[in-house]
Amino acid sequence: MSSETIVTAILLIAAVVAAGILTSVILPAIFTMSGTVSSSAHAADQSMRTSITIVNTYANTSNYAQVWVKNVGTTQIPLANLNQTDIWVNYERLSLNQPTEGWTYDIPGNTNPYWDPMETLHITMESSQIPTNPGGEVQFQIALYDGTTSSVEFTVSPGS
Repeated sequence: MSSETIVTAILLIAAVVAAGILTSVILPAIFTMSGTVSSSAHAADQSMRTSITIVNTYANTSNYAQVWVKNVGTTQIPLANLNQTDIWVNYERLSLNQPTEGWTYDIPGNTNPYWDPMETLHITMESSQIPTNPGGEVQFQIALYDGTTSSVEFTVSPGS
């Protein structure tokens, strides 16, 4: 009878230790997984709120092009984040605020340090990658700081 009591006590202690070990392994994994799911949901939410559309393009025969991009999302994009934007013309990345082989931007009528929803970003580019012959093709892509992209292909207009 006493041997049964000792065996039962040992099994009870083993069950409590096993439950403790199981809890110490499973709970951190659950907390880690919930943090990952939460950050992924936040990133997806931000991506869905940030949306842009290219509304107009123009290129002339002197390596010069303009593109107008509208913020059609619901997110205000800080102008400081536009410095992290990538502009690609015919597979060449252009640098911001460069006199040649670069791009600049303006937001007509903007009165705050944000690219607000429904405002249009006017991008001006100069690059040797922009063809100088009328009808030459220009492939343009913009990638915002958060990975939102938009692209268009257009042709060079005759004239200067």
